[in-house]
Amino acid sequence: MPEPPGGSGVAGATWALLVAAGVGERLGLDRPKAFAALAGRPLLAESLDRLDRSPWVDAIVVAAPPGWEEPVILLSEELAAEKVVACVAGGASRAESVRLALAEVPDDALVVLVHDAARPLLEEAVLERVLRALGEGHDGVVPALPVPDTLKRVEGGEVVETVSRDGLVGAQTPQAFLAASLRDALREDGGDATDCSSLVERAGGRVAVVDGDPRLLKVTSAADLAHVETLLASP
Repeated sequence: MPEPPGGSGVAGATWALLVAAGVGERLGLDRPKAFAALAGRPLLAESLDRLDRSPWVDAIVVAAPPGWEEPVILLSEELAAEKVVACVAGGASRAESVRLALAEVPDDALVVLVHDAARPLLEEAVLERVLRALGEGHDGVVPALPVPDTLKRVEGGEVVETVSRDGLVGAQTPQAFLAASLRDALREDGGDATDCSSLVERAGGRVAVVDGDPRLLKVTSAADLAHVETLLASP
C-alpha cells in the first residue's frame, strides 16, 4: 500500500464512504442515530472528524439519513471537514446506501473505505492496518475481534446446538476494498448484507482480516451510547 496521500479532497487514491443513514429505533430518539448526542455533539461528528483528519483518507462521501442531507452538510462545515465532497440520501438498506455513496466516487479512485458512523471511536492505527493489508493482493480487508462468548443456536426458545468459536471473529468497520472489486460486488442484490465484505466474498473476492479494536463499538442502544461516551472521556 502506498504512503498516505495527504488528503487532497479531490479524485485520488482513497475515498471513505461514511454510512450514517440508520434510523436507530432502539435509541428511542426523535432523530436519526447519526444525530444522537455524544459528548455534546452529534454521533456522526466523531467519525467524520477523525476521517477528515486522517492522512490516509483523500475524500469523503456521507450517506445521510433521508431528509437530513442539509444538517450533515452544515455539520461538515462546522467541523471544517474539507474532505467531504458529497452527501447523498441513504437507501432502504445498508447496501443501497453504500451503492448510492459509491456513485459519487470517481472512476480513478483506487481504494474505497466503508465505515459506519455508529462506530465513532475510530483510531488511526485501524485505518493504517486495513489499508496496508489491502496492498498484499486482496480485494478487501476487514478489522475483526475474536468472539469471546459461547455461541448457541436457538430455535423456539431452546438450544439446538452449541457452535464452536474456532475460527469465528466479529467483523467491524472501517472495511477497505479495491474500488473496482466493491463496484462489481454492489452490482448484485445486497439487500440482506450486513456489511460490504459479505458482498465482495459472495462475488468471489478475497478478503483478509486484521486486528480490530475493542473500543470500536457499534452504538445500537442508549446503553451503548453511554458506554462509548465514557470511553471517549477516558485517556
